[in-house]
Amino acid sequence: MSRVVTKRAVTVGPHSVGAGGRPFIVAELSGNHNGDLGRALAIVDAVADAGAHAVKLQTYTADTLTIDVDSPRFRIGDGHELWGGRSLYQLYEQAHTPWDWHAPVFERARERGLVAFSSPFDPTAIAFLQALGVPAYKIASSELVDLPLIRLVAETGKPLIISTGMASVGEIDAAVRAAREAGCEQLVVLGCTASYPAAPEDGNLRALPLLAEMFDVPVGYSDHTPGIGVPIAAVALGACLIEKHVTLDRTDGGVDSAFSLEPDELAALVVESERAWRSLGAAHIGPRPGEREGLRFRRSLFVVEDVRAGEPVTDRNVRSIRPAGGLAPDAFEFVRGRTFAGDVRRGTPVTWELF
Repeated sequence: MSRVVTKRAVTVGPHSVGAGGRPFIVAELSGNHNGDLGRALAIVDAVADAGAHAVKLQTYTADTLTIDVDSPRFRIGDGHELWGGRSLYQLYEQAHTPWDWHAPVFERARERGLVAFSSPFDPTAIAFLQALGVPAYKIASSELVDLPLIRLVAETGKPLIISTGMASVGEIDAAVRAAREAGCEQLVVLGCTASYPAAPEDGNLRALPLLAEMFDVPVGYSDHTPGIGVPIAAVALGACLIEKHVTLDRTDGGVDSAFSLEPDELAALVVESERAWRSLGAAHIGPRPGEREGLRFRRSLFVVEDVRAGEPVTDRNVRSIRPAGGLAPDAFEFVRGRTFAGDVRRGTPVTWELF
């Protein structure tokens, strides 16, 4: 499947996202602050030091996401690797970022040259984030079906990033239409596997060019797998935005730590994703500019010992060697046995004029 790059770039802060540009790396703070504002600010610093471009929060409380009911319907399944048996309310109580932390976190991010934005989960969060002047919004995978929420975000006129974990084509289409009909003119759609952690074999990265083509949008990838291999592969398939959860140290624990990158891994993602992007080139086969010198050292036919006029060509005095400049190696069968027209010195490229 060919790689598709849409021409509709999206502007997020000072960055142009899409249109074949370098990958825009977003670090998700999520619940990795572990209830400590100082740790949240330290993560922002680590993100900046790693060379990422943006830090993202999630703006909700347990009460804006759910209600405090501990019944099976409101509980994570017992088999879940990280959160099995916990009630939604308890999980969101632990994981949420207090709203009064947003301003200092955003301020630290701006001081460090990062774009700072968030995922709102209800209308009050949108109003709150608007007052803070966020430059963009993200819709989380589970909220993709909340079309009224998408319309409210779109009406802000800010760039909108929609994550598509669990979604069908029809659901994605409905979300994209809702955003555009409400006035969104800058839209990025993210491939995503909404399992935590996600298995690489569930990544389905070959869907990224399909998303770009079907919805005429820049595409990215919100990744919950361990490590950086999957997002780098996503860049090769057209992802212009990569989102990863980030923590200071996985051994510190936390609701998202198991599938989060540590700072040195985030730094590696920044470097390697850009290398992957730079390597893409165009759908063209042929020598690259950096190979010009190498072309000089292809094999060709050379006279490898001094010969006199009238001597025949043999496999002792003519061989296929490096560098280039002589006849192609396959021409040996056509010159074998021919006689030299004059004396020839060792190291002379073989041409038809020699015979």
